[in-house]
This record gives sequence, structure tokens and C-alpha cells, in this order.
Amino acid sequence: MTDLNENAPLAFSDTIVAAATPHGRGALSVVRLSGKDAHAIARSVVERWPGTARTVRLSTVRDAAGNALDQSLVVRYDAPASFTGEDAVEIITHGGLVVPTTVIAALVAQGARLALPGEFTRRAVLNGKLDILQAEATGDLINASSRASQSAALRQLDGGLSRRVLALRDELIGLEALIAYDIDFPEEDDGPISPERIGRATAKVIDALEQLLATARVGELVREGALVVLAGAPNVGKSSLFNALLGENRAIVTDIPGTTRDAIEAVIDTPALPLRIVDTAGMRDALDPVERLGVEVSGSYVSRAAVVLACGDDAGSLEEIVAAVRARTSAPVVAVRTKGDLGAHDAAADVVVSAETGQGLDALIHIVVRLAGHEVNDYGADTPLLTHERHRYAVSRALDEVRDFDARWQSADLPAPVAAVHLREAVTVLEDLIGAVDVEDVLDEVFRRFCVGK
Repeated sequence: MTDLNENAPLAFSDTIVAAATPHGRGALSVVRLSGKDAHAIARSVVERWPGTARTVRLSTVRDAAGNALDQSLVVRYDAPASFTGEDAVEIITHGGLVVPTTVIAALVAQGARLALPGEFTRRAVLNGKLDILQAEATGDLINASSRASQSAALRQLDGGLSRRVLALRDELIGLEALIAYDIDFPEEDDGPISPERIGRATAKVIDALEQLLATARVGELVREGALVVLAGAPNVGKSSLFNALLGENRAIVTDIPGTTRDAIEAVIDTPALPLRIVDTAGMRDALDPVERLGVEVSGSYVSRAAVVLACGDDAGSLEEIVAAVRARTSAPVVAVRTKGDLGAHDAAADVVVSAETGQGLDALIHIVVRLAGHEVNDYGADTPLLTHERHRYAVSRALDEVRDFDARWQSADLPAPVAAVHLREAVTVLEDLIGAVDVEDVLDEVFRRFCVGK
């Protein structure tokens, strides 16, 4: 019996099968089959086999007893011109639960094994169709919750980050070569390599690694969103503004002070980056223990915010909340005059809004994106970003190793071959990051969070 324990060693000679589309009611479902016996197994259950690769054939799918299961479209892929680099077949069935499940059962009965999460993409990596960074980007694209994270994943899938890491690796290998030449061939025609030349090459690599590492903060913003907190006294219109920004009623809006007892969070997707908008409890000296906890939560959010919208419905409340917020955070504070439809506009307000009429909402979003996204705006649309903690850690380690080499080289307190060990370690770290060497533990971590069928 096939062992489907996720911790069991994978047999990559097996032919695997899974639904590549989610279970549930829908028009179509895609059943994916990959492996050395994919064609033979698929041919045993379909009546009409595609004569050439990458052509679609309408066929009846039958089980081992000859019972018709579905009228499906069959697409054949010949190795290595497939996603996995192996022979593969996609059977496009009708949707729902029963049809794809019975088709998969028929394929398993003919010798296929149910795929584990991420196993198709893992095979693509092992067969050289993708590197690990591109495999991660595949998962990021599937899980993208904003246009910004979608764009970043597509750039990484296209190989932008991979090319940047490989270029840095090549520069480090070039620096290693200079050290090796100086050690092994000091009497050659070119003479010994000058310390200044090695110093310049090292400084160039350090600068490039620092620039790449700096993108980790932007990658985090793109993936997680910028925290934007609505702060203000009770009953100044924070919850109404929150609902208006979202276009739906997420927060309870009443005339009773202290209605919002906890923080309510939602995401607004903008082209630059997602905004995590948080409606907090009114900031005041609360007597109710529950409300007091809500006020403490509000203060915590304010201290961590990328941007704070200090809300007030008149000049006095606006000035008071702006002062209170600035005492709690170094983040940009936008003075928002709420209930703009009711009359007076305060000179102290950065923007006047009305949840009732929609006045000022577009201007407010524009201001927030400009303030929260200034780090994102510093980078071009094609700039590769470090989007995972694994990326940040690897580049940080490589940078530390090159800095250690530079310090040893400048001080000359170690022989050159010993100092150059730091360069070799930096190269190894970058190779691990991109998967240029065999690192099973890295593969396990990358594909652990993948869905079955991908």
C-alpha cells in the first residue's frame, strides 16, 4: 500500500496524480498526472488519445470495469516540455466532487500515486525547470492577496530575483579568483594583485548585498500590507470612516461612546501596496474594564502603525488626538477632519472627509498610499524584492561573511587563504538560497505550505 505520510521519503520514480483545482461545485476540474508512466496510465482510462503533444482531445474516461466516468478533454505533454519536466497528462473533467474523484481513483487503480502537497512543483525544481526562488514565487502567486504581491510574485517567477542572486554569486566567485591568483601565481606577468583592487571589488559586493537586503522591508510591505490605524476619541466618526473606506459595514456605528471595544481590521488593495486599515477603540480614560482593554489595544496598534489617521469632528478634538498620537508614535500622522458634510472645515486638518457623502475619501487614500508606500516608491517596478524571511536571512548571512572577509583582509591578521574562507561561505549561502546545490531541508521547508496538485 502506498505510504502517504508527508514525512515519508518521496519516491520520485512514481507517477503521481492529483486534482489541480479546488474541490467544490464548479464548471470544470483539472486532474494532473506526471511521471514516467503517465502516458501509459492515462491511455488505459481514456478512449481517444491525443496523437501529438500539447493538443486537446475530447475523450470518454472509463474505470477498470469499463464504466463511463466523464466526457473529458485530454492534453498530453512529452518530457521535458512539461511543467515538471516529465511525461505528463492533464484531464479536464466536469466539476464538482464526484467526477474528478472517480477519475483520480481510476488512475490510482492503474498505478498512479496520490501526490503530496507541492510535489509537482518540487519535481519541476529537481528536473531543472524552476529554481527554488521561482518555486516559492509559484506559491506566492497562488496565495497573492493584493495586486502588489501578485506583481512581486510574477517578477520572481520570471527569474528577476534569481538573476540578481546569481550575479552576486558570480561577483563573489570573481573575488575568490583574484585571491586565488594572488596566492598561486604571484610571479606571473600581471604581477601580484594589488590590495586596493581587492578592496574595491569587496566594497562593490558589500554595496550590492546591502542594496538587496534593503528590499526585505519593501517585500514585507508588499506581502503583509502597511498598517494604517484610525485613532480618535469615541464618537468622532472613526467607524463610519472605516466602513466608508471599505465600502461595506464592517464596524458597528452608533451614537453611544465606546461602541468599538476591540480593533477591527480589513485590507484595501491599491496598486502600490495593500493597506491594512484598523478601526480602534476610542482613546479616552475609560471606566469600563472591557473598554479600558480596548483602549490599551488601540495604543498598541498606534505604536506599530505605518501611518496613523488621527480623527476628530471639530478643531478641539482634532488637535487633542493629533497631540496624543504623536506622543505614542514616530509614524506619519494625518489629521483627518471627519463629518465634513456638517459644516466647518478646520485649518489644522490635512484632509476633510465625509463618510456620508464620500467627500475626501479618494484624497485620503492618496495621502496614505504616498506616506505608507514611500519605501515601495523608492524602487522601480522591475526591482527584485526579498519577500520571505528565508531570503532576508540568507542575504544577511552572505553580507556578514563578506564583511568579515573585508575586515580580515584590511587588517592582514590572517593569511589570505584563511580569510578567503569567508568568501566561500558567502557563495555557499547564496547557492543554498537559489537551490544551485542539493539542499533537501530547504526543499522540505519551501514545499511544506504548498497545496496538493501544485
